[in-house]
Amino acid sequence: MVTRWILSRPESLTESEQLRLKAVLADCPELDALTGQVRSFARMLAERRGERLPEWLDAVRKDDLPSLHTLAAGIDRDRDAVIAGLTLPWNSGIVEGHVNRIKMIKWQMYGRAGFRLLRKRVLLAS
Repeated sequence: MVTRWILSRPESLTESEQLRLKAVLADCPELDALTGQVRSFARMLAERRGERLPEWLDAVRKDDLPSLHTLAAGIDRDRDAVIAGLTLPWNSGIVEGHVNRIKMIKWQMYGRAGFRLLRKRVLLAS
């Protein structure tokens, strides 16, 4: 339940949920810091403000949150791509959908037919 409260937009929570979340965060400073970082990243993502990523990474490193340090290290390995993904309007959602569809057809056909039939099913399913 607490995870949902943290990951939800604060304005979408009921007054009761907001009060309960506030009580939980008051009892656990680490969770309070994590909540701030998660919401900050969500704002950056929703507003497509990838230029804020270096500042966010610096803030994460200053907090004593080892799980976020691991995330930050992973983001640093491909920082330019992450910034582009958080900034540019393009995405590969359509391509990923087609890849997922083809993988599902392949999985359904596993052990039942050769490449020719699989190819025909993929082309006819388009």
